[in-house]
Amino acid sequence: MKLFKNIVYVIEETADQLSAVKRAVSLAENNEASLTVIDVIPPVPDDYRAEKTTHHIKALESLIEPYRNRLEIKTDVLMGAGFLEIIREVLRNSHDLLIKPAENPDFMKRLFGSNDMHLLRKCPCPVWIMKPPEKPKYDRILAAVDFDPLIPEEGNQALNLKILESAGSLALTDGASLHLAHAWEAYAEAAMRVSSDISNASIVAHTEKQYLLHQKGLYKLGETLRGLIGNDAYERLSPRFHLPKGPPKKTIAALAAELQVDLVVMGTVARTGISGFIIGNTAEIILDQLSCSVLAVKPPGFTTPVKLGE
Repeated sequence: MKLFKNIVYVIEETADQLSAVKRAVSLAENNEASLTVIDVIPPVPDDYRAEKTTHHIKALESLIEPYRNRLEIKTDVLMGAGFLEIIREVLRNSHDLLIKPAENPDFMKRLFGSNDMHLLRKCPCPVWIMKPPEKPKYDRILAAVDFDPLIPEEGNQALNLKILESAGSLALTDGASLHLAHAWEAYAEAAMRVSSDISNASIVAHTEKQYLLHQKGLYKLGETLRGLIGNDAYERLSPRFHLPKGPPKKTIAALAAELQVDLVVMGTVARTGISGFIIGNTAEIILDQLSCSVLAVKPPGFTTPVKLGE
């Protein structure tokens, strides 16, 4: 399954480039996609612009030289504010995947720096933030999906499909184990527990019923994945299902750490398809807790607030 056609890789000078570039090249090969490697540098006076640009172009060419015999790789050096120029590059050239090593991944165990979070909030295409050193192949991939079982046809379903498709394809390519996770909470359980009129047995029965609804919804998404990748591929993957109880902002990152996953695939806008909606608070909290690589996708209809003409 080929997911991407036009990939852009962004240099991060504070991180290990070699393993991340190698991974980007392999991904482009597997998808038969074009690959562009760019660097973004701060503005400099006109007198030094040509010299500065030439220096960075030479560094880019040296970085990709080992892969020249494998595929054609374009390079470019942009000048300006980091995330703005990166998003404008995506808009100008219709890239369908942005790859970038994480900024300062060891700083207080926070994976994402300012440019990273801006990209996750505002970039119109999927953003793959890699934690260096990047593994050539992943062993475990976690797809975090979100839905309300009481609203079967909610707008978030289209986002779940994109998450499943991406995670399934990458797991098949890498030979990785695939984990599907959905954090759930029993509707009105907290209110029931503070009421003196409701017995504990009733609360337990209500919670169990809610659990079964969420379980059914997650298994249904598993069958959706089977339809996306085919029965043979699905049986080969044999995905594992996880239903951690509690709010996603507390359970998803904890589950990723417990499973020691290499990549979390998740949406950056929860339960909404509003055009132009910036990253949801829950998603941002989860992303800030992760200590592994992440592939973040937007729902259909998302539009970036960044404009080319600005």
